[in-house]
Amino acid sequence: MAAVNDSRRSPSLPLTVRLKLAAFSLLHRRDGSVRRLLVDLGDLHAAARRCPDAAGVRSVDVTIDASSGLWARVFSPSTTGEAALTLPVVVFFHGGGFVLFSAASLPYDALCRRICREVGAVVVSVNYRLAPKHRFPAPYDDGLAVLRYLDVNGLPGDLGVSVDLSSCFLAGDSAGGNIVHHIAQRWLSTAASSPPVSLRLAGAILIQPFFGGEERTEDEMALDKVVPPLSLVITGYYWRAFLPEGATRDHPAAHVCGKHVELADAFPPAMVVIGGFDLLKGWQAKYVETLRWKGKPVRVVEYPNAIHGFGAFPEIADSGELMQEMKQFVREHSTKRVA
Repeated sequence: MAAVNDSRRSPSLPLTVRLKLAAFSLLHRRDGSVRRLLVDLGDLHAAARRCPDAAGVRSVDVTIDASSGLWARVFSPSTTGEAALTLPVVVFFHGGGFVLFSAASLPYDALCRRICREVGAVVVSVNYRLAPKHRFPAPYDDGLAVLRYLDVNGLPGDLGVSVDLSSCFLAGDSAGGNIVHHIAQRWLSTAASSPPVSLRLAGAILIQPFFGGEERTEDEMALDKVVPPLSLVITGYYWRAFLPEGATRDHPAAHVCGKHVELADAFPPAMVVIGGFDLLKGWQAKYVETLRWKGKPVRVVEYPNAIHGFGAFPEIADSGELMQEMKQFVREHSTKRVA
């Protein structure tokens, strides 16, 4: 069911995207491991901006748990024309194979600003802990901690807009999409013993989620080393860095497909984004089949010519279309109408 393409050719990409992908490839050694010094030098960060930018979006960093260093960057629209609105909340988890990037990384700061502006939501971008220093289940624990914080404390009072925590959406790309699934399941599985105060999961947006298994899909074999930025060597390293020592890719954190997968009764409606030139698309298609087999509502959005991570490249036309798809999904599942 995954998006169709001709794996013998590469998609047409803007020069700026190709240069960024080439730089990304330099961050990895031949065995897929990360050149940490290059990452530290190349992962440029954006500062939070309390004053609205040219698009009218401002941001502030919020400490969630000082003891673990957990924080999140909150993006909100300026009050001009927005003061009377009650906005949904999107809790966002960045990609990077559980190993790379942060909520302050330039591409993800820019992406969250776009989501805030174009989707029409307050965005909470989670700066979860990274592997290999912090392995499974650290990012899942951090995601839960952020939801608990929001449920009890809400968002900063100086945002200038009203937020609706009963319309809380989880969203993430790649590894962030993986985190979205597991956070939704863990949050809802504990709801009976620890009922939420105000937060309700209204939907889950998984953008090219990072799933896998010991079995190699046809898409993994066909697209390996054909289309950047991923390869089997790189994804293999990411799983080894993140999963418990000695675990295989059939670990439940990675293998989220099949009848054995447990899903909470209240698992929220999902939107799954699949790219035709993403070697992970076979696993994403299996995940969609699992949701449907379990009777869960799922909307599949396919981009036949999209590479993995295309959403973070505004130069790619499909990235703009993705924003509109997200906006529509959020509108459909919010408890209050989004303007």
